Amino acid sequence: MLTSQYKHIECEISQGVAQLILNRAEVHNAFDEVMISEMINAIKNFANDSQCNMLILRANGKNFSAGADLNWMRKQAKMDVGQNLADAHELAKLMHVLDKFPKPTIALVQGAAFGGALGLICCCDIAIATTGASFCLSEVKLGLIPAVISPYVVRAMGNRQSRRFMLTAERFSADVALSHQVIHQINDDLDAAAAPFITAFNANSPQGMAWVKTLVSRLEDGVIDDATLNYTSEQIARIRVSDEGQEGLNAFFEKRAPAWQTVKSDPQGAQ
Repeated sequence: MLTSQYKHIECEISQGVAQLILNRAEVHNAFDEVMISEMINAIKNFANDSQCNMLILRANGKNFSAGADLNWMRKQAKMDVGQNLADAHELAKLMHVLDKFPKPTIALVQGAAFGGALGLICCCDIAIATTGASFCLSEVKLGLIPAVISPYVVRAMGNRQSRRFMLTAERFSADVALSHQVIHQINDDLDAAAAPFITAFNANSPQGMAWVKTLVSRLEDGVIDDATLNYTSEQIARIRVSDEGQEGLNAFFEKRAPAWQTVKSDPQGAQ
């Protein structure tokens, strides 16, 4: 079901699974300020949509995304520092809202995924790519740097590998992307590969999954100190006594399905 019309993207939702689809196949789904604005708007809408249980990010056409649109780059080259800063903030906002999306996210990648496209992939919880997918952080070839996407790419690949691929701007394969944690799986049937994850997400507590994303984000610095111990203790204590936590525990003890599974399996349910 098509939920809304945009110029450069398509948005669909069916049985709780929302899809944000890059739809500029004629330019290899390169993104510009219009696409970025549309994606931010769509992601925010899905985040607040009670019918959305998860989000899939994918693209029409041969390639996932060639990165920045050439005409957009020409505009940037003529902007002053202040204009470039405002422009960069919008791309940073896109990465942030996708990374902090309160529901599970899956990126399905085919063909080329260059530049900023890697940022989008690394912001998703799970990424699956086809055998022929290829990746590149090509910014230094243009005298630029992958600044806005770097926090997410470095988090996924690690500092050491990020240095290599950001400095060489070399193109790398799906196998290399898998070995460096840019993607989780290689499968030429992207929908079939996504299906088990969709099933798993539908079985799990929506609140629990949202809190897991917040928990993992909070622990990114790797520091384990008193503040960390207090935070993690508080989180488990709070979720145990929450309505959804109580429902999950009681369902387990009573050997029945929790309410969220019952609602999702009911076509008349409000999901």
